Amino acid sequence: MELKYEFYINAEQEKVWNALISPDGTRSSFFGSELRSNFQPGQPFAYVGPGNDGAETVHVYGDILEFEPLSLLSYLEHPGPSYHANHAELQSRVVFQLEKVGECTKLTLINDQFTDNHPSFANAQNSWWMILSSIKTWVETGETLNFGW
Repeated sequence: MELKYEFYINAEQEKVWNALISPDGTRSSFFGSELRSNFQPGQPFAYVGPGNDGAETVHVYGDILEFEPLSLLSYLEHPGPSYHANHAELQSRVVFQLEKVGECTKLTLINDQFTDNHPSFANAQNSWWMILSSIKTWVETGETLNFGW
């Protein structure tokens, strides 16, 4: 199973990269969560924010695979403990890749290597559209999307 999305964003790679890794960027685009990591391959990361367990809910966690500033971020992820009792057994890979295209940035997202019968696959199909649309909007306008929650 593989999900792949390509977005063109009217901004420099640095602004798009900032949306992917900075606290302000991730809070604005990843449903209020911050990406916490030292971004060293083999080291842990977590998206933490408001949710089932309060303000510090771990929504997704795992290990960084690759980190090339302004270009590539990939990680193996697991759903947070409050989502599935067997969260540690459930895994997928996420790859964000940035490329300069004229005066724009092409953002490619691949979410693949899902564990068999991963219960979050259907949710990922819907959520990535919202997250990527939020990134594009925040980078281009400084505004966040209001999904009514």
